[in-house]
Formats: sequence, C-alpha cells, structure tokens
Amino acid sequence: MSSIRRAARAIAAFLVVVVIGTAGYVVLGFGLLDALYQTVTTITTVGFREVHPLDSSGQIFTIVLILCGFGTALYAFGLVLETLLEGHLQQHLERRKMEREIGRTNGHVIVCGFGRSGRAAADYVASEGQQLVVVDRDPERVRTAPYPSVIGDVTDDEVLIAAGIERAQALIAALDDDADNVYVTLSSRALRPDLVIIARARAESAKAKLLRAGADRAVNPQLNGGRRMGGFALSPHVAEFLDVVMHDETLDYRIEQFELRESAPAARKTVAQIDIQSSVGAKLLAVRSVGGRFLTDPSADTLLEPQTVLIVLGNAAQLAAVRQLMSAPAEGRGATKGIGAEAIRH
Repeated sequence: MSSIRRAARAIAAFLVVVVIGTAGYVVLGFGLLDALYQTVTTITTVGFREVHPLDSSGQIFTIVLILCGFGTALYAFGLVLETLLEGHLQQHLERRKMEREIGRTNGHVIVCGFGRSGRAAADYVASEGQQLVVVDRDPERVRTAPYPSVIGDVTDDEVLIAAGIERAQALIAALDDDADNVYVTLSSRALRPDLVIIARARAESAKAKLLRAGADRAVNPQLNGGRRMGGFALSPHVAEFLDVVMHDETLDYRIEQFELRESAPAARKTVAQIDIQSSVGAKLLAVRSVGGRFLTDPSADTLLEPQTVLIVLGNAAQLAAVRQLMSAPAEGRGATKGIGAEAIRH
C-alpha cells in the first residue's frame, strides 16, 4: 500500500476516534464543544484539567480513550511526516494536477512509448500546435517528458482510458516491441473504432500484422530513415527542399493537407472552378480521391467531391485562404488545419 493511502487511512482512524470520544463525553453529560475539547486534550495528552469532574465511568472511558486515541494520533502523525519527507505528497498532487489537465484535453494525440521514435513523434506533434498525451511504463521516461503523461502499461485498457482515448484524435503506437504495438492497436481499435492509429513496425514483416490489427498506417523508421539517406545521397536538393517545407518552422512556405467538407464553398466544383493558384496564390500539388487514389498535378476538369483531400503548397496567408474554401462556412478561421480523421488516414 502506498504511503499516501496508509496516511489517509491513519488520519481517517484518528477522526473516528475523535468522533467516538466526543460522542462518549456527550453521553456523560458534557456539552458538544466541551466534549470535543475534552476529547482533543485527552488524545493529545497535553495535560489540561477535565472540563467537568469525572465519575468512575468517565474515568474508565478516559483511560480507554487515551490508550486508543494517543496511539492512533501518533501513528497518523508519523505516516503524514513520512509522506511529506519522502515527497510522496508532492508527487501525488502533481499527478492529480496532471490527471485534471489530461481530463480537459480533447482531439489530442496519444503517443504510446517515449523512446527515440516516440519522443521524435511527440516533438513533431507539439511543434504543430497539437495537444498530446504521452504514455510509457518507465517512470524515468515519463519524468523527462515535457508533455502531459500517464505512467502505465499501454496494453492495459484502463491506461488508455486514463490517457483520454475516448476524446483523442489519433494514437501513435511507438513501443519497442512489435507484439506490444499489435496489442495496443487491437485494444485501441476495440475502444475507438473511428480512431486514427499509426503504428511503428520494427520488422518489415510486422507491417501486415499491424494493418490487420486495425492500424491505419504502419511505419518502419529504419526503412524510412534509410530511404531518406538514399534520397539525400542521390537528390540532396530535392530531399532538403521537402524536409524544409515539411518541418522548418522558420520557412514561410509549407505543405499542408485539407479535407474538403460537405458544405464547403469548393465542394462539388472542378479544379478549374476554384482555381486555387490564381485566386489565393497557393499551388495545388495533388488530390487524393475518396477512394484513396492520388492524382498528382490534377487536370482542370477534376471534380472535387466531399472528403477529397487536397495537398497544397503555400505561405501562411495562402493556406488560410485555402482552408476557407475547404471548410464549412460556420467553421471560418477558427477551424483547424482542415485535417479530419479521414484526412489523417490519407
């Protein structure tokens, strides 16, 4: 049992003794305040005289109260002191504060595993201004995480619930073991059928299992890292350009994706009709249809159905204007980056 719990039970026992002592003195003819005062002075053995003279029954009751109450008070005081000295109380208060903070999150990303891959994923999500919650079984990893966090085994449904999986937008399974990632994917998909799940695959053979378990994407960091190094070796300027527009916050131009809403101004219009490049100055790089097919440099007569995803290059002002075209009128500028669950899956 933790020190916090033992201290709480000891304090509760002390309060029970005070209540019983007060009730006993009331039965013996004391007023309520006098009874409480007599009980406290008796239990703490401060040596004050009795409020009223005691007969033999009162003396016997006082003896029993001293024997029970003093020991209980001493035990409770010792446990409270131990808890304070060991820092458990501060840790408990910090954990409660963290739980309240997690309880207020909505539409956040859960990062399971705060190793090298998980830390990199969390840092990128945070750099995009998105809320996130980190989950890891290692207390030391969690202690160093600068984000709201939960200590526990993510293969346990209760831990995922504590991380707010019911309100989450996406989950990243970045554990060190492929079997654990498969288990987390299965559990998360069972708890939230509509959740976007991105899973890490250490072995290439694990990608198919993760997809069957319910992951929307299975990523092999080693394979992707190797491809990036090959890209820098063969086409360094292209690779660096893509790296900069995707991750460099100091560059004004960015590539973003937008999901076309049902009631958006651009819904059911052609690429020529919305003419993004002429109207707002942004460049339409690609379109992904509802069926999942990519169209790079789409033709002017390409029809943009609702839930179509547009990949656009532009500066902040241009992307904001595109967001207006892609979002429902009621959303306005308060909308997020136009990335709904389906868009993230794409």
